Amino acid sequence: MNDMAKNLILWLVIAAVLLTVFNNFSVENTPQTMNYSQFVEEVQNEQVQSVTIDGYTINGERNDGSQFQTIRPAAEDPKLMDDLLAHDVTVIGQKPEQQSLWTRLLIASFPILLILAIFMFFMRQMQGGGGGKGGPMSFGKSKAKLLSQDQIKTTFADVAGCDEAKEEVEELVDFLRDPSKFQRLGGTIPRGVLMVGPPGTGKTLLAKSIAGEAKVPFFSISGSDFVEMFVGVGASRVRDMFEQAKKQAPCIIFIDEIDAVGRSRGAGMGGGNDEREQTLNQLLVEMDGFEANEGIIVIAATNRPDVLDPALLRPGRFDRQVTVPLPDIRGREHILNVHLRKVPLGDDVKPSLIARGTPGFSGADLANLVNEAALFSARRNKRLVGMEELELAKDKIMMGAERRSMVMTEKDKLNTAYHESGHAIIGLVMPEHDPVYKVTIIPRGRALGVTMFLPEEDRYSLSRQQIISQICSLYGGRLAEEMTLGPNGVTTGASNDIKRATELAHNLVAKWGLSEEMGPIMYDEDESHQFLGGPGQGGGKLKSGETVTKLDKEVRRIIDECYAQAKQILEDNRDKLDAMAEALVQYETIDADQLKDIMDGRTPRPPKGWDDDGPGPGAPIGEAPREEPKAEDDGDEEESSGRRPSDPLGGPAGN
Repeated sequence: MNDMAKNLILWLVIAAVLLTVFNNFSVENTPQTMNYSQFVEEVQNEQVQSVTIDGYTINGERNDGSQFQTIRPAAEDPKLMDDLLAHDVTVIGQKPEQQSLWTRLLIASFPILLILAIFMFFMRQMQGGGGGKGGPMSFGKSKAKLLSQDQIKTTFADVAGCDEAKEEVEELVDFLRDPSKFQRLGGTIPRGVLMVGPPGTGKTLLAKSIAGEAKVPFFSISGSDFVEMFVGVGASRVRDMFEQAKKQAPCIIFIDEIDAVGRSRGAGMGGGNDEREQTLNQLLVEMDGFEANEGIIVIAATNRPDVLDPALLRPGRFDRQVTVPLPDIRGREHILNVHLRKVPLGDDVKPSLIARGTPGFSGADLANLVNEAALFSARRNKRLVGMEELELAKDKIMMGAERRSMVMTEKDKLNTAYHESGHAIIGLVMPEHDPVYKVTIIPRGRALGVTMFLPEEDRYSLSRQQIISQICSLYGGRLAEEMTLGPNGVTTGASNDIKRATELAHNLVAKWGLSEEMGPIMYDEDESHQFLGGPGQGGGKLKSGETVTKLDKEVRRIIDECYAQAKQILEDNRDKLDAMAEALVQYETIDADQLKDIMDGRTPRPPKGWDDDGPGPGAPIGEAPREEPKAEDDGDEEESSGRRPSDPLGGPAGN
């Protein structure tokens, strides 16, 4: 029911109410009422001049001109007419009122119309209409949320860190603004654009910015909104969504997490999901079927392009893939500038330093960093967000929240100090190792202590020497415990270090082909395609027992050599190991400048704000770091919950 019909019904109701009120309150000359016996008596006394008979009602006029009214009883009075005529009373008959045909039809059909109206009202409510969203009968309707061109305020200025991706989608904006520019040359715009990238890189934001720049309607829906328990519901929703989009063309349809509905269809073995396959089939037909969808551009986002059906990716459907990668150092700086515009900043804030210290962070991670810094400032009752709060937020995200309430014995504290000192010294001595940036024995997350390294630049590949140096530094903590506590005093705190060192050594030999003994051969299967009978599900090649034995021996040889090399470094720097552990016990956190003092044989300088009784009021523990990267963490539990940026090769970036 449209607004015009609703307004008409409303005015009719108001008119009926007003008419009833006026009829009830209207002032008229009401005639005198008498009983029937008095009426007969006055007739016989010749006091009545005329009467008007209307059914049971008799209205009359006396000889003196006064009016009266009486009601005739239901019993028949055959002498009434004789009396009236005998006493010269003028008798006037009243024509009975007859209702019009339309009135009689309306009265007769009113109950049926009322029942139909109630039925339609409940059906509309069940289908989600009339404000009743999500009714039980609305499962066949599209759940896409429509944002009009006036509601979308996002533009390319709000998107940073993915310049190449923005360049690829800029022509979509040109097409939506001026289609004739391409059509006169015979060109057609891609029907579908697939945005691929890790979570949090801004795929949804980029799609919304396209609609904001082009000033066109924007339909947004998740892939999981199509799939229901009943077969055919998802296909119905796809049809309904494209029907709505055609009415709003030119427009953009954005499907987030399309892998939920666009997974490769089964080969007929082992069953399948008929509902998802029917939904996918309908989506394929709508994107490149018999009916043309002019002016409708479908943009989809996923971080699992490997599981999508090949028919979905062929030219004519999603014929353009836009990669939205993790931002580099310059991209991270631009993203930080976008988010820092929303908070009041201090004069000491340098986004470039924060960007350099956050490798592997996505746009969502950087937004979370700025938000955590604002929360730190609010808890301290500050009016500006300074560099100190941003550094604290960065440490919290990368290493975990501080657990200062955790009680550690002096023995555990000293052992943790030696453990972290072992990591730091080997990281400082080994060639091509990332510089050590901070060492702390304050428990964070699930780790009792953390050693963090600072990459000098974003890293996209690893050399063999860098891998060997990482393996050596990973064993530094265990070796430091062995040197101070003896072989029987080594704790389980190095379990995560051993696991990561073993993974690095195995990947060096079996995946990256950096072993002279095994040669440049990949012995491990690619784990990214373990679906549909691919590798890892019966489709991978098998290795002989002899090859497996050689792989194990080569991995063991590399680890033994790294272990011996790391042990020699710590034995040659035993005095520095003791000095660093002592500084950690005293200050709890030491930075790069204090580490340099120790390695140069000098007494480490106190942290900023430190006095003889400990840190001053409100002073941070340790000097505010300038940059930051990856962490080496150690604790009683197997793994730390602290963030570790991953390197491009898939292995851990730090210890």
